[in-house]
Amino acid sequence: MNEIKSHIPKKLKQLAATAICGNDITSSCLYVSALTIVYAGQYAFIALLLVAAVLFAFRKIYGEAVGALPLNGGAYNILLNTTSKGNASVAACLTILSYMATAVISASEAMKYLHSIFPVFPVIVATMVLLTIFLILTISGITESAMVATIIFIVHLSVMALLILSAIYYVIMNGFGLANINFHAPIKGVLFTVLFLGFSTAMLGISGFESSANFVEEQKDGVFPKTLRNMWVAVTIINPSIALLAVMVLPISDVAPNHEALLSFMGSKTGGNWLAAIISVDAFLVLSGAVLTSFVGVGGLLKRMTLDRILPQFLLKENRKNSSPRILILFYILCLSILFITEGELGPLAGVYTISFLSVMAFFGIGNLLLKIKRAKLPRPEHAAPITVILGIAGVLLALYGNVKLHPDYLVVFLQYFVTAFLVITLFLERKVVIRYLIVYVTRFFDKLQRATIFSKFHLTKELRNLNKQAFVFFTKGDDIAILNKVIIYVRENEITQRLKIVTVLQKEQQLNDTFMRDFEALDRAYPDIKIEYIQIPGVFGPEIINRLSKEWNIPQNFMFIGSPSDRFPHRLSDLGGVRLII
Repeated sequence: MNEIKSHIPKKLKQLAATAICGNDITSSCLYVSALTIVYAGQYAFIALLLVAAVLFAFRKIYGEAVGALPLNGGAYNILLNTTSKGNASVAACLTILSYMATAVISASEAMKYLHSIFPVFPVIVATMVLLTIFLILTISGITESAMVATIIFIVHLSVMALLILSAIYYVIMNGFGLANINFHAPIKGVLFTVLFLGFSTAMLGISGFESSANFVEEQKDGVFPKTLRNMWVAVTIINPSIALLAVMVLPISDVAPNHEALLSFMGSKTGGNWLAAIISVDAFLVLSGAVLTSFVGVGGLLKRMTLDRILPQFLLKENRKNSSPRILILFYILCLSILFITEGELGPLAGVYTISFLSVMAFFGIGNLLLKIKRAKLPRPEHAAPITVILGIAGVLLALYGNVKLHPDYLVVFLQYFVTAFLVITLFLERKVVIRYLIVYVTRFFDKLQRATIFSKFHLTKELRNLNKQAFVFFTKGDDIAILNKVIIYVRENEITQRLKIVTVLQKEQQLNDTFMRDFEALDRAYPDIKIEYIQIPGVFGPEIINRLSKEWNIPQNFMFIGSPSDRFPHRLSDLGGVRLII
């Protein structure tokens, strides 16, 4: 009994879950306040408050979407259950690129901060070591990762509170003379323009907000919306406060030359060298925590994609800690490759990072709108008003435009990485077609090598047959022929299979009419390339029947589909073990 209990994955409580994603979003205060001041000057705190307003809208957007579909995958999961695998894969590519860039940037910047204190090791090698440490930590399990993240999070918030209090004390003791000078200084252009550029830059400070949605299945019930609230509160308080206090204790002209370590520079002014040293150590710790966030977030996303057969199934193998080492090692290798290609230069990585995560947030907003239209009856704990969703998407798109306008070279760098990643994902999505072409290629070009031809053709045909024999299930209440036709079309276009089971769970004395059976027989004749089987099962539809059929038929639960449940449906979607909505 104790051995069985040890294999049950532990769910994260509020503090641990907040810490994992909070380290990423709160590490932004190390650079975003300085960058915003560079563009918005003394009005940077207003730009940061505008960002907090956009993030407040996304609290509702994420809360509704993930509350309705509480499965790992973030924007990928929402689009998968409202559109097609192809559309969802675009969001997945963007999310993976965002995590890759975040991991490498955070690890590299953390080592640069440590290098400024202990200049005895090369930054690139130290970055590789840090990435390796967090690979090992995440392989060891979510509980161990959460413990480290929590310690880093508490230390970071304490140091930021210390910096803010020291700055307030400095202003009280030295007066508002410098603040008056800064606030009466001329701005660089029109107020609207500087606020727009400041807002666009400040939106970089909310990277990490999407991470909680990528490991929601590892959180206890009710924790996810609390993580959104906690991250919003932290960003709303810390970033504008630091920007406002910075222009009250430092000449604005000193911000740009010290933007890479503004908080340490500010700490040396308000508290002395001891505070600057503490902030540097804290920067190393919290940036390391952001690396951990990337590993945890991408682990949940890639596992979900693998379960959906977008990625090879051998990646799913788990260890005793319920983590997937092969998925994490794959992400680790990708991070090392991008580190070597860019040689740790911040510019190219920033281009990938900026456009990727802003695009992911826009996709999440679009997914929310699709959820309202296509899954209107799906129960959800909270609702975001359509105007809130539209304003949130507009804010993200404005920031995306502003960043591309400020750094047009970012778009070129981003496209280089995105196109490559999307082509790889597309090859996996369309591997049925790829395998068919390979069979033709082998047949044509290896005729002279008959043994090689037979061997290759045999294994390729076997692989294609294995893919096609995987059965999928659609649970129906007795839908009309139009609904069933849509289901079959979806399966043909999005899944690799030649077997589909149509299942109706009937309660006592419940029977389907003859029209349904005639419609089913017509559909069966209309799609000769798919073996369609109709099955009636007595009982009440719910998790028990899904689990039983999954085991009896050896069909994973995420290969089972349903239509949108009504408000009277007694179970949450998360209780159904990954069953997908397709109608």
